Amino acid sequence: MPPSDLHRLSPLLLHFLLLASSLLSSSWAHQRSSTYGSSALTEWRPAHASYYAADPEDAIGGACGFGNLGKEGYGMATAGLSEALFEKGAACGGCYEVRCVSEMKYCLPGTSIVVTATNFCAPNYGLPAEAGGVCNPPNHHLLLPIQAFEKIAIWKAGVMPIQYRRVKCVRDGSIRFTVDGRKFFYTVLISNVAGAGDIISVKIKGSTTGWLQMGRSWGQIWHINADLNGQPLSFELTSSDSVTLTSYNVAPKDWSFGKTYVGKQFPF
Repeated sequence: MPPSDLHRLSPLLLHFLLLASSLLSSSWAHQRSSTYGSSALTEWRPAHASYYAADPEDAIGGACGFGNLGKEGYGMATAGLSEALFEKGAACGGCYEVRCVSEMKYCLPGTSIVVTATNFCAPNYGLPAEAGGVCNPPNHHLLLPIQAFEKIAIWKAGVMPIQYRRVKCVRDGSIRFTVDGRKFFYTVLISNVAGAGDIISVKIKGSTTGWLQMGRSWGQIWHINADLNGQPLSFELTSSDSVTLTSYNVAPKDWSFGKTYVGKQFPF
């Protein structure tokens, strides 16, 4: 309706239309400014972030054991966590929404990025935590590939204040179980985990055994000493938000070391 025709409406109807328009605009703005709000697992918390100049070789390895991050689906949307956040590897696989704050001349307004914890930002005890030892306790610090950093700020920012919050991980496909080891010693890398993303407990079961508790080797690599040869392997995973997922017969009875098998997936 042209503005010139508004005077023809009754005052009550005009008030109703303006109120409806205001509510719709407010709702749209809320959705736009909080893309991941419905999947948030924690409140926003203060921290700092810095970056490193990454090349393809940096996408291989890491303290969480995920190996080739591109092949595993993580790419460069990753982070190394300081000691206060890493929790001796228990945080591996968790997802963090990160946004730039305070340094507005460097921040890209209205932006955020979700990264997966795939590495450890080691402390430098030769420097004070407040003067160069960015990943020293008690600092909350995320070290990002420059490709991720530049999604929220320009590179000149260096070490910058941020806010982060845990959010649910969104993954393509199912959880992957990479089985390795020798004879009666088994290791299992668990990757591509949706939901909370970080696994805090793993149990394994053969066709002739009950559920056997596995121990964390490092990151998201788990181990056990057992005789499971010639048996299909099932897994029970518990994530940090206390959700348990059971995948039966993930690996067939003729499974072999060095292969990757897929199970179910956590909801997200």
